[in-house]
Formats: sequence, C-alpha cells, structure tokens
Amino acid sequence: MGNFYRDNKDIENVIDLLDLSEVATLLEEDFRFAKEYDFAPKDAADAIDNYKRAIDLCGDIMANRIAPLAEETDLVGNTLNEDGSVTRAPGMKLAIELFGKTGLMGVTIPYYLGGLNMPCTVLTACNDIVSRGDAGLMNLFGLQGIAETINWFADEDIKKEYVPRLVTGEWTGAMVLTEPDAGSDLQSVKTSAHLDENGVWRVNGVKRFITNGCGEVLLVLARTEPEFSDGRGLSCLLVEKGPWVKVRRLENKLGIHGSPTCEMVFTDAPAKLIGLRKRGLITYVMALMNGARMGIAAQGTGIAEAAYRAARDYAASRKQFGVTIDTFPALRELMATMSVELQASRLLTYYSAKSVDLEAGLGRKFEMLKGSPEAPAVRARMKKYAAFNKMLTPMAKYYGSELSMRNAQGAISVLGGSGFMKDYPCERYLRDSRITTIYEGTSQLQVVAAIAGVTGGLVHDVIDDILGEGWAQAHPRMAKLLADLDAAVEFVKGREDAKTYHDLSARKLVDAAIALVVAALFVKAAEKFDYKKAALEFWLNNEFPRVRGELEKVMSGYAGAAADFETLAPAVVLAD
Repeated sequence: MGNFYRDNKDIENVIDLLDLSEVATLLEEDFRFAKEYDFAPKDAADAIDNYKRAIDLCGDIMANRIAPLAEETDLVGNTLNEDGSVTRAPGMKLAIELFGKTGLMGVTIPYYLGGLNMPCTVLTACNDIVSRGDAGLMNLFGLQGIAETINWFADEDIKKEYVPRLVTGEWTGAMVLTEPDAGSDLQSVKTSAHLDENGVWRVNGVKRFITNGCGEVLLVLARTEPEFSDGRGLSCLLVEKGPWVKVRRLENKLGIHGSPTCEMVFTDAPAKLIGLRKRGLITYVMALMNGARMGIAAQGTGIAEAAYRAARDYAASRKQFGVTIDTFPALRELMATMSVELQASRLLTYYSAKSVDLEAGLGRKFEMLKGSPEAPAVRARMKKYAAFNKMLTPMAKYYGSELSMRNAQGAISVLGGSGFMKDYPCERYLRDSRITTIYEGTSQLQVVAAIAGVTGGLVHDVIDDILGEGWAQAHPRMAKLLADLDAAVEFVKGREDAKTYHDLSARKLVDAAIALVVAALFVKAAEKFDYKKAALEFWLNNEFPRVRGELEKVMSGYAGAAADFETLAPAVVLAD
C-alpha cells in the first residue's frame, strides 16, 4: 500500500526542522487538556507524534482511496440537478466521508467541538498531500475555515449546533463572498440583509464563483447597513441550505473539476448573525486571509509535487537514442529546478504556517495573561509574528501557486507529446494549477500585500528569526543580496514618481525577498539534512543571479511600461 506522507520524506523533515514544540505548548495551553480528554497529548513530543499520525493517515487515505479516483473525478465533475441540488463525483463523496470519520475534517477545531485541536502547520501538510492526489478535493477539505470562523466569532450555541456536524463531514460549508460585480473588491458587495418584523435576518442577492456553494452551511458576506457603501456596512451571516437558496448555475471550468463552483441566488433566506454587525469584512473575512493563503500555497505545492514526480518517473523510463532521457543535461537541469523550487515552496509555506500558529497561540496566551508581568513580552512576540504574516503568507501563496504552473509546464516538457495527451495526468495538473494564481487573491494582489513588509525592512527580521542574529558574516552571499535589496528599496522610495515606480517594481522586490527568506531556510535545513546542502547551492547559484538581475532592472529607473504604455500596447481598433 502506498502513502503520500511516508513516500515523501521531505514533509516530515521540514516539520522536524521547524520544531513545533512551542506551537504545541501554546495550542494545548500547557497541556491542560490531557486531564479532560484521554486522547489529548501530555507533552510536546506526544503532540508532535499525534500531528505526524494525522498527516500519515491523510497520506494513506489519499494514496489508496482517493488519488486512484482523481481521473474519474476530473471527467465526471459535478452535476446540477433540476431541483437545484448538486451531485458530486463519487471520489469527492467518498473523500468527505472518509475524512469526516477520521476526524480530519476538523484538524484545527478544538476538542470540545469534536476536532483534533492541531495547528495550521498540520492542516497545511495535509493540504499539500491532498492536493498531490486531487487538487479539486483540497477546495472541499480546506474549507475547514468555515468551522474555524464559526468557532472564532459565533455565539456558543451556534458553535455547538454547527461545528460538530462540519467536523464529521455530515455537513459541508461555503464562504459566500464574491458577486458578479464584486470580485476582489469585496467592499462593493451588494447582497443585502435586513431584520424582518420577527427579528429574523433575511438575505437577498446573487453570489458567483462560490466554492462548494451547494454546501449545507453558508457564511454570507452581506450589507446590513445600507447607509455605508464600503466595508463598514458588511456583516457575516450564517444561512442554512434550503428552498430560499438556489444554485442556478455550476461553472464550466478549466480545471479542479471535482470542486463545485456555484452561482447562487438568495431570496429572503433566514440567517443568523455571526459575531457583530459591521465586522463581516473588516474583521472576520480579513481574519481568514492567512489561513486561506496557506491553503492555496499548500495546494500549489501539492500540484507541483505531483507534476515533478510524473516528470521524474517518466524520464527515468523513457529511452531515446538508446539511453533514458533523464541523462540529457537539459532535462536534468529542468528537473533539478523543479525539485529545488518544490523544496523551496514547502519550506516557505510550512514556515509561514508556523508563524501563523505562533501569532494565534501567543494571542491566546496574551489574553490569559493580561495584567500579569509576563503579558507585555508575550504581546510583543505576538505582534512580531503578526507583522511577519502580513508579508509571509502572501509570499507563500504567490510562490506556491506560480510554482504549480511552472512544474506542470515542466512536466509536459519532459513528457513531450505524451504530456499533452490525457493518457497522462500532466495536462490535468496544468489545468488545475491555473486557478491557484487567481482565487484567494491573484498573484498580483499577493505582491501588493507583501510589498509593504519588504519595503519596511521585515526581511532582516525574518532571516534573524530563522538563523539568529549575526548570520551575515557566515553567509556573505546572502548579506550581499540583502544589501542590494535594501539599495533597490531606497532607490524606489527616492523617485519623483515613487507611487508609480513602486508598483512597477513591487514584483521584482518581492521575488528578491522570497529568494533571501528561502535561502535562510535552506541554510537551516542544510545544517540538519545532507540532501539540502545541494539544494542550497543550487538555489544560491540559480535563484540569486536571477533576482539580482531583477534588482538591476529596478535600479535602472526604466518605467516604460507606464510612461509609454499607449505606444507599447496600442489599443486595438476594430473595423467598422
């Protein structure tokens, strides 16, 4: 029997490298839950063992039950029935059932609501594995954020009514945000909610591109305060599936066919307010951003893993001119790049997930310690990781999603004409990968989210967090690139057209920042695992020159894409 965790030692190695002891101690509140629950860990080692067991179980289910059905799922997809219900592909139904029975649908949910009480880092590893087997399934498995949102912000009676049934897989959920005229600009949401004469909230409007909109528990972003036309007027409301919600269309998509993407109409749908009015976008949706980005970063990493394996296996068996094609230098370079960038994505994604866990855990600890002498130090560390996460999570999402496309393209290049055919899964990986650069914020928006941290000097602090202060003398190439990045940032800030030039330069600066953060992670990994030494050298000799070239472009001052846009990209004139 296969196992997508045991056959990929890199996942366990990265988890060991990051050392989740502090995360476990914070999450288990100094392991007090062991007195109440027999299955709760008694110490950090016990907790980490539990984490690995959960990931191992996920790897077993995916390798032996779900991945073999991925091709069928892609072909069958979802069916919209005449009554507005949706029939899922058999592989999706089985996955929800299996993950529900094992508790893996509630990885991050607390014990008392039926969950496993595990960190985001564990969910991230599971999402990585799930996506390797079937990227569309990750969109359903990863919707654990619905239960998390209810757990974080809803009243206790709502938590106890809905969360346990989401954890068991009896119900699934959807985050219902996007509208036909409000994609990334969620402040423009027009779906409305009002209190009727009986004090019941009623939701009316149309939502589009809703992942799993056919689910039973719908968290809807709606305008409860019509006097505000921006985000201040939006609240989060829970709507149950019923005759008041109609799925009127399933999108016919390029990829992730197992994940139903719905257009929905709400007609006086009864709803329950989650948390406070006016906080739907500003507080609650924004609180989901880190987790959502981690989910897609892991999804991209998992697709990249599947694509790399398909390329490597094929190249080792395919003969041309009397030798296997994995002996050709050009293909060796391509596959080495695919492998090292995959390792880079996993390091960046899991490290970012750990930072998310530390922010959350330290936040809970601060609340418990308020007023004590220890509280200020805990709060300071919490704020440090909160600042990190505003830069790291969009970096990880941007890098992982773009990598999924590069590796899928690389796999097709290795397989040649065979890769273009549906006889092999590579064309599916390419189709599935494309959406990862779009949903939960496009790659361009991830750059916008990350650039403030880069220009604010956070890269220095992150590298210090990874390697400790005083690392520069031992790693002069990193120190030199960091100095080049600092110089490029100052150059951009000093421009007369600073705003325009800042936007033109943002991707180049973020790419350089990612190269440095990943290099630091490779340095730390190489100290523990020999195979990472070659990966570190490859990264320094390939990625550093590339991003240095990007910084040279920044320092050139050339802004033709903005200044000469009409000449460079003339409008198309249609004939009469």
